[in-house]
Amino acid sequence: MQPTLASIRIYPLKSAAALEPEQAVVEARGLVGDRRWMVVDAEGRFVTARKHPRLVLIRARFDGPDLVLDAPDMSRLRLAATGEMPRLGATVWRDRVDALVADAQADAWISRYLGFAARFVHMDAQASRPVDPAWSRSGDEVSFADGFPLLLISAAALDALNEKLATPVPMSRFRPNLVVAGVPAHAEDGWRSIRIGEIVFDVVKPCSRCVLTTVDPLRGEFDPGGEPLRTLTGYRRSPLGVTFGQNLIPRGSGSVCLGDAIEVLA
Repeated sequence: MQPTLASIRIYPLKSAAALEPEQAVVEARGLVGDRRWMVVDAEGRFVTARKHPRLVLIRARFDGPDLVLDAPDMSRLRLAATGEMPRLGATVWRDRVDALVADAQADAWISRYLGFAARFVHMDAQASRPVDPAWSRSGDEVSFADGFPLLLISAAALDALNEKLATPVPMSRFRPNLVVAGVPAHAEDGWRSIRIGEIVFDVVKPCSRCVLTTVDPLRGEFDPGGEPLRTLTGYRRSPLGVTFGQNLIPRGSGSVCLGDAIEVLA
């Protein structure tokens, strides 16, 4: 069977809900629009659903260059990205990014929703964040994603996991950008280079998993049994931790579409 692209997912705001378009544009940092916005605390450090699971309940959509946010019990918020916004040194993991900040109204909105002082930051074209050089080439860049431009998972990997769980979980627990159909479970673990449509991607590192996989995307709460991470630990542990899916770096730009053929090059 020919492997194909079964799902595309863009996360406009880091840790918030995904959009699932039929096609997306790939650039050096990943899918255009993916994780270009992020929440930070009063010190400028990134805030994620690992500690604040209600972030997954925020739904973001694009309206031209702006981002429109909806969240439970909150009024709708429009985030505008302009070069006139001031900049802030935002920290994501060990990286510091010279990011644009939103206005006071946006700060008040997210602070009210989370219950502590927070604000939004935006990665524009001038803001740069390199990929870890241990896994990349000189000049490779990434968005506010955890470490790499894109994450790919085979649909069969989730099927295999769900066979082991008392209560199946959706793919949204794992927050991939690309889902592949037509391959055995975890076939992606053996890939080093693939082509999707006309774009080549390096398959550079397994994705190490954490407590974020235990956040229910519909309730914004941690799974009381620690699933699916508890089950994954039993059969997916490696020297890099508990892994599920593969991180990608694009070696070209262009569009990817649902149904695109996937060719394993190496």
